[in-house]
Amino acid sequence: METSDFVLDTLEQVQNAVTTAVKGLSHEELTWRPGDEANSIGFILWHQIRAEDVLLHDWIQQKPQVWVTEKWHLKLKLPEEPHDDGWGYTADQVAAFPVPELKDLMGYAEATRAQTTNYLKSTTADKLDEKIQTPMGEYTIGQTIAILLCEIIQHTGQIAYLRGLQRGLDK
Repeated sequence: METSDFVLDTLEQVQNAVTTAVKGLSHEELTWRPGDEANSIGFILWHQIRAEDVLLHDWIQQKPQVWVTEKWHLKLKLPEEPHDDGWGYTADQVAAFPVPELKDLMGYAEATRAQTTNYLKSTTADKLDEKIQTPMGEYTIGQTIAILLCEIIQHTGQIAYLRGLQRGLDK
């Protein structure tokens, strides 16, 4: 199996888990936070998608994000701010975050994932060893993709956990 195929399979499994975890959630459930210092499913989902868009476009390809090129900021009724992905938000900022509608978040996720898939399908194993400069320092493209996988896998687990807190198992 090629590395890019492994990553694509992993992303597909994660997307299936996200889709299952958010299926049928009301907007109230999407915005619910178990405590004042906690994130909501909607915030985590938005942040997860933003992280994929930022890492793929800004960091790896050094080109404009889907957030900007396809005007998802307008569709989600949020500021354009291409470097705002929710990282480092305070509890007050999370509380004030206007969680978009689930269908719109999933549309942004689909548009971003399509770009990620196209990139990975055209990437060779040698390309993964190429070094890039990121806001966190120098990494290879492969290391940056590993950061992305870690980010979305952990947030998918958080989303599923928050759903379970609200509905119980398999409900």
